[in-house]
Amino acid sequence: MIDAHVHFWNYDRVKDAWITDEMKILQRDFLPQNLKDDLRGNGIQGVVAVQADQSENETRFLLNLAEENDLIKGIVGWVDLQNENIENKLLYYSKYRTIKGFRHIVQAETEGFLKREKFLNGIKYLENFGYTYDILIYENQIKEAIDFANTFPSQKLIIDHCAKPEIRNKSMIEWKSGMKEIAQNENIFCKISGLITEAKWNEWTEEELYPYFDVVFEIFGTERILFGSDWPVMLLSGNYGQWKNLLQNYMNQFSTKEKQKVFGENAIDFYNLSDSK
Repeated sequence: MIDAHVHFWNYDRVKDAWITDEMKILQRDFLPQNLKDDLRGNGIQGVVAVQADQSENETRFLLNLAEENDLIKGIVGWVDLQNENIENKLLYYSKYRTIKGFRHIVQAETEGFLKREKFLNGIKYLENFGYTYDILIYENQIKEAIDFANTFPSQKLIIDHCAKPEIRNKSMIEWKSGMKEIAQNENIFCKISGLITEAKWNEWTEEELYPYFDVVFEIFGTERILFGSDWPVMLLSGNYGQWKNLLQNYMNQFSTKEKQKVFGENAIDFYNLSDSK
């Protein structure tokens, strides 16, 4: 079993200003040793560590953690994809087999970011190096992401946190329509992760979340869905076992093969984790 989406950080109030006082539970260090018990208790053998800071220092930080911790099977780092020397940057990182792809926190950007010429220029080099790209957006950015995805029909792309539907507002119609359209691109996968923090924290129910699961499974199928916890951010609204059990219970009637794909095989294939270290 692979958790396709976790974060690690040494907490710094300035660097991690996005962690507001409302999120006080996250205002401390979160490192691999803090996650090991949860992974062991839930039968998870490895994780993909995803950037949480927009800097190359973050990528080096994750590389150092991966060298010291075998549980990190792959890294989704950060690099300035708008840099005019992006090809040389990617060539440099290509010597690190643990780096599987890159991500930019588009949810924090202004409208039109996914159409910027410099950004698109950077994305076009990823495929040459076999790198993936994680799409982190809010529900209201799906239309922009559809145009972005159509521009790169052979680039391996994955949507983080199901594009963050507005669960707490009981919103679904526009999100479902957008997800259905973007999923027509067969190179796009989806992480089923981060949903309990889009609901009212610590007040969500299975009945509230399962309709969103229905949409994702209907649209992407078990061939293109990856399990992710979004630890430690998910601690705002629950614990590791709750989230994993929620998805396991939902998939109770699925075949063993389908479960294996969602909980591990798809992550191994998408991120090429069999060739990491």
